[in-house]
Amino acid sequence: MDKQKKLDERKLAEEPIINEEEFMAKYDREYRYRRFKNNWKKIISFIAITWSLLQLYTAAFGTFPSTLQRAPHVGFALMLTYLLYPASKNDKSNRIPWYDYVLAFLSVVVASYHIIYYKRIIFLAGDYSTQDMVISVMAVLLLLEAARRVVGPVIVTLASLFLLYAYFGKMFPGFLAHRGYSISRIATYAWLSTESILGVPTMVSATFIFLFLVFASFLKKTKIGDWLTDMALGITGSATGGPAKAAVVASASQGTVSGSSVANTVGTGSITIPLMKSIGYRKEFAAAVEAASSTGGQLMPPIMGAAAFIMVEFTNIPYITIAAAAAIPALLYFTGIFTMVHLEAKKAGLSGIEKSKLPDWVKLLKQKWYLSAPIIGIVWMLIKGQTPMKAAFYGILIAIAVSFISKDTRMSFSDILDGLESGARSAISVALACATAGIIVGIVTLTGLGVKFAHGVLAISGGNIWLAMLFTMIASIILGMGVPTSANYIIQATVSAPVLLELGVPLIAAHLFVFYFGIIADITPPVALAAFAGSGIAGSNPFKTGFEASKIAFAAYIVPFIFATSPVLVLVNATITNVAVAVATAVIGMIGVGGAISGYFVTNGRAWERIVLFIGGMFLIHPEKVSNLIGLALLVAIYVIQRARLPKVSK
Repeated sequence: MDKQKKLDERKLAEEPIINEEEFMAKYDREYRYRRFKNNWKKIISFIAITWSLLQLYTAAFGTFPSTLQRAPHVGFALMLTYLLYPASKNDKSNRIPWYDYVLAFLSVVVASYHIIYYKRIIFLAGDYSTQDMVISVMAVLLLLEAARRVVGPVIVTLASLFLLYAYFGKMFPGFLAHRGYSISRIATYAWLSTESILGVPTMVSATFIFLFLVFASFLKKTKIGDWLTDMALGITGSATGGPAKAAVVASASQGTVSGSSVANTVGTGSITIPLMKSIGYRKEFAAAVEAASSTGGQLMPPIMGAAAFIMVEFTNIPYITIAAAAAIPALLYFTGIFTMVHLEAKKAGLSGIEKSKLPDWVKLLKQKWYLSAPIIGIVWMLIKGQTPMKAAFYGILIAIAVSFISKDTRMSFSDILDGLESGARSAISVALACATAGIIVGIVTLTGLGVKFAHGVLAISGGNIWLAMLFTMIASIILGMGVPTSANYIIQATVSAPVLLELGVPLIAAHLFVFYFGIIADITPPVALAAFAGSGIAGSNPFKTGFEASKIAFAAYIVPFIFATSPVLVLVNATITNVAVAVATAVIGMIGVGGAISGYFVTNGRAWERIVLFIGGMFLIHPEKVSNLIGLALLVAIYVIQRARLPKVSK
């Protein structure tokens, strides 16, 4: 769809066009950067592009040895942070103060230290000098301050508490106590080893994640996001509650290549939220639909969010297997949202948009089908056994190649450079989050806290799997309210997932469990960033929008408990027959639960009918023959009862 068409749609919704970057800055620290207009703009671009080219080089010709790959990765993120991000959000000067020049220089120093003294550090085997300690302390402090500016204070506070725990170990009670470590030992372990800051999380960030962020940047340049949104509007826009259904489809498809719930909400929501309001959806509901759909995009295969790539390393499960396991839970998640959208429209008597005012999706498909080639190419390469790093690298090349097919998607040399810069900028927050989470992982390993925590939770829960899962859910959601998904997953995979494994939950189910609840923190009040971003576009109450989004995304709070206890939904011990039955019954169950939550099934439901619908839906979601039959019987009964009331309602 061209720009004029988008202007017409916004005019239809009678909403102002928002400045996406300025709007994003209100809700996402990543967008609160200095906007240079002088030579510094060129310098920042040069540094970011250099970083991207270095990453592409290692993707094409092979990665460098451990710390030689990871330390420069963190160094680039630190340097760009101090050049781009002010110490205070109130600093609007767009000028770099003297102390940020110093901090940027020191960032280069600590990263270069690994390159200059690589062989000596490798052969020291822990016998570090005073110089090593000073550099390490400096690196830890630089990382914490950079993470505070870009990622937020929560993860910095957590990392700091873990550092204090490592030092004051003797003072902790009970199973938490340990012998304690010196500042020198803690700092050098954090920066010079491959078990902490430069551990697995940073390794994944410096390989898989960075390239997929560049890939997402190139997809944006080829306007695939606009094409997906237009296709979704064309296909679903005229149906009952069409714009809301378009929001679900567009956000799911875009979110699979986007690691940010907030960015996805703003990107698609700037079009879909005004359209939803224009046909009569309540503004809180319109914003909540977009937020819930955008958040779920990270759960949607084939690409999913950044944390999914980290899961590959934590579980040693191939990425394509993880994506396949996530497919059914993602289907159930979006079935739940689609059900809520449809029933809300039926309840309020809302229709769709006239077809004449919508994009012609058939024409769009014929004209720009080739835009799907990069994603199809990545999926094909993953299926054929290529590493995610290689798949992303070739995906970038395919994206550039297909852009030349049409004049309006063709990328100039300047566009390619912009794509490289944009990819590097988006990698800053991920690199810092992974590195800071690495501090926590390192302390857990150093002190043995992981095993101790698992035993503690098992003792508190009395070995009850449902209580253990409840504690894990609460911890993941609370942590996710101030920590990005990738860092949240890293921490929970280190601390909480072992608890579920001890209770017999299969490996993939345990890790997807904590992955899910880390993601849905973005729509869970009181800190529901995606919902707040949506409310800003809709002009709705942020907290009401957050609660509405939680209701719409009810599946995300239910499905993980089901697949953790009945892992056929994540393809563990699965056959074609039991998977087909489980999916069919679970989808019907989602419709029943959606009817219970919305208060509308065939018609407006009475209180007892809603209770029966909820119970029946839950019985159907649980993949077990007897419960499925009971659940189906309950839903059929409510359908018949409400159907019998329809003539009375219509008179």
